[in-house]
Amino acid sequence: MGIISFIILGLIAGALAKALWKGEEPGGVLGTLLVGVVGALLGGVIASAAGIGGLSSFFSLGTWLIAIGGALLFLAVFNMLAQRSPAGGPLSG
Repeated sequence: MGIISFIILGLIAGALAKALWKGEEPGGVLGTLLVGVVGALLGGVIASAAGIGGLSSFFSLGTWLIAIGGALLFLAVFNMLAQRSPAGGPLSG
């Protein structure tokens, strides 16, 4: 899968993960892209390590489920770390 298709996958997976996630997430389009790309990478690594697949084809249902699942996992970890931060979160000023 090429870099452009991976970015598109990340943007769509991040948007779907944010839509499924309950709560406010800052960042707009760039935040959604970051969540999706990092989530897709995280999901791909976990799926490959578990032996259940990876991010192989843009049009594969497994690729999309792994990317969205990874983005949801990334959001959960991000929110958990943001709640622990004494300053109110890593993105607060």
